[in-house]
Amino acid sequence: MRVITQKTVGDASVLEVAEVAKPVPGAGQVLVKVGAAGVNPVDTHIRAGAFPALGEPPFTLGWDVAGTVEQAGEGVQFAAGDEVYGLLPFPGAGGGYAEYVVANAADLVLRPAHLTVEEAGAVPLVALTAWQALVGRGGLSAGQRVLIHAAAGGVGHVAVQIAKARGAYVVGTASAAKHDFLRSLGADELVDYRHEDFTEIDPVDVVFDTIGGEYAERSAAVLKPGGVLVSIIPGNPGFDVDRAADLGIRFELFGSVSASGADLAALPQLRVQLDHVVPLADAAKAHELVESRRTTGKVVLVP
Repeated sequence: MRVITQKTVGDASVLEVAEVAKPVPGAGQVLVKVGAAGVNPVDTHIRAGAFPALGEPPFTLGWDVAGTVEQAGEGVQFAAGDEVYGLLPFPGAGGGYAEYVVANAADLVLRPAHLTVEEAGAVPLVALTAWQALVGRGGLSAGQRVLIHAAAGGVGHVAVQIAKARGAYVVGTASAAKHDFLRSLGADELVDYRHEDFTEIDPVDVVFDTIGGEYAERSAAVLKPGGVLVSIIPGNPGFDVDRAADLGIRFELFGSVSASGADLAALPQLRVQLDHVVPLADAAKAHELVESRRTTGKVVLVP
């Protein structure tokens, strides 16, 4: 089968096509014929060596997968032909940029009818990140006000939908060109970060920070007393629990997403924005698109 591999860290040009043996599932696992594999910013960081999650190359990136069960190991609930999607153990061995991949059955769910295989391949990492951070760590609930930064991004546009499904009032930061898109997802109030100051909004109960740095300190200023700032930027969150305590708020640093079929099953019905669908052999192009930071929604690879 074909996979995308790299023999060294570096820019997108280090990604190359290779031929390897098709893997075999063990007990509790399934072999999935990949129909789509999501490309996430963390993939580009690992490829470049900025986040050495996989050790030394060679390795194959990719954790978001959607496709068809080709072979089921012992003790699993799936059968050959089932359409599934899920997140491979993160930051485990990866391997999603391939024609076939072995996955833990417990980390997969059946693909819902409203999602195409390409859309499903874009969902797991961003949706699980938003769910586990906003709901699991932030405790977002009905009637609360939430500020979501970079609301049109991969994680952000899913977080908007999850927050609305939870009954929250959603404020998002995004460029003006993306406001109509975000309104279509249910956002209640939008701030054009290029020309407006989000610190002038009415106070919120939860801030979901997908940017970090100085955004965290500014975001703290819009929180109600006892509110929570949830950051998914472990490298440079721009904030800490001591500073939060001084301000009478709570700080939650979301370290890493966890693969979970149960959490995927708990998600509301999501609309997924695909920015580009790229052939597997052009993985370098997909990485360049993600690194441009100009995408709206997700980039996926298809074999």
